[in-house]
Amino acid sequence: MAAKEKMDATADKVKGKAKETMGKVTHDDSKVAEGRTDQAKGDVKHAVEDVKDAFKH
Repeated sequence: MAAKEKMDATADKVKGKAKETMGKVTHDDSKVAEGRTDQAKGDVKHAVEDVKDAFKH
């Protein structure tokens, strides 16, 4: 199950980077902020999965 959660976390990071980039191109500060938030959410999810993995072994 951890692989799915890690893929979800990576998807959040990729989606966030795309939003941030699009926001920069269109000068839409709210999209930039939204993208950064999505990336942070992905980072947190990834960190949680890493901790779970550490306790499994």
